[in-house]
Amino acid sequence: MSDTWQGWQRDDGRMGIRNHLLVVYTVQCSQMVAQQIAAGEPNAQVIGFHGCTDNDYAVRLLLALARHPNVGGVLAVGLGCEYVRPDLIAQRVGESGRAAAWFRIQDIGGTADSIAHGKMWLADLSRQMAGQPRGEMTVGDLCIGAECGGSDWTSGVAGNPAVGAMFDRLIDAGGAAVVEETLEMVGLADVLRQRAATPEAADALTQAYEKIEPYCRATGQWSVSPGNFAGGLTTIEEKSLGAFCKSGSKPFQGVLKVGQSPPAGAAGLWLLDSVPDLDGPLHGLSNPNDTEGIIDLIAAGCHIVCFVTGRGSLIGGPIAPVFKITGNSDTFRRLAGDIDHDASALLSGQKQMTAVAGELIAQVQRIAAGEPTCAERLGHHEYLIPYKHQNVTRC
Repeated sequence: MSDTWQGWQRDDGRMGIRNHLLVVYTVQCSQMVAQQIAAGEPNAQVIGFHGCTDNDYAVRLLLALARHPNVGGVLAVGLGCEYVRPDLIAQRVGESGRAAAWFRIQDIGGTADSIAHGKMWLADLSRQMAGQPRGEMTVGDLCIGAECGGSDWTSGVAGNPAVGAMFDRLIDAGGAAVVEETLEMVGLADVLRQRAATPEAADALTQAYEKIEPYCRATGQWSVSPGNFAGGLTTIEEKSLGAFCKSGSKPFQGVLKVGQSPPAGAAGLWLLDSVPDLDGPLHGLSNPNDTEGIIDLIAAGCHIVCFVTGRGSLIGGPIAPVFKITGNSDTFRRLAGDIDHDASALLSGQKQMTAVAGELIAQVQRIAAGEPTCAERLGHHEYLIPYKHQNVTRC
């Protein structure tokens, strides 16, 4: 295929590989109405926050998702008595140059009237989005995230290293790569510092790392599961080494908090710290939950999320295509309709790492040019936006 394709040009200078119309609900009470508004609209997707009380982290995350480069328009739907305000979401989205609208169900008159009202707004937003400018994109314009879940013994020796090798190629081409799951970096403090591009980056990586053990002890939760053990892993340290392989070999440019993106035009490798800061309330468990990790990466502006799974997973995500990769040939045979790439040839010796990395970057280009992933074809748009605390100025 051609090394270039047409993307959607956004007013903030970024470009999108999709042009989604997003319906955002601001509380659980408006979720059903939001889902019904989007039903039957092929370009519409739904995200939202279930909580009724204020949470700066959740608002920051919603704003980052609503202004993602793959989003061209947003309809915010509130009930009317929650803290998260749909009018402010629409205002910030509109300021970014995207089409935006909002309403409160209590003002409209109930479920049926709100669905009808919302569908009219959706049609109007679609018309506004139809004229959005297009522009040429290359691999160097992409920001790609990486997550792993349902890990087994093949993840750390095939699936994750293959993504890491692909990331090296992406960065060499001028693109940005983002990895998260700091809870799966136990024992890697020295390795992280050695991979820092600058002393400032080394300090930021150390600060992110130093939260891991206190947080896990405070919540009684370590990022390792019975499924990992059944898949051949034995300790969290072993799992951490395998998970870290998806970062490739390039130096870390710095650390992002949830809702932050790499600076404009900044290529290279970035660590996404999704663990709650320890100076505030601990609302609940952080992600060993893959759906939360994926949505955090999407909120970082990732056009595509590579998801490595050894034992197999079905999930996708809203807004950005989720590209699923496995190093386990048995898993790929069982779940061929859900997994996009089989990297197990690395284990059999049939292919070298350079060849598999080349296949992955070529598949990334096809996805960016419009080829749907398995998750997109099947309609998997799972996500999780929990209560959480991080010290970041609201974007």
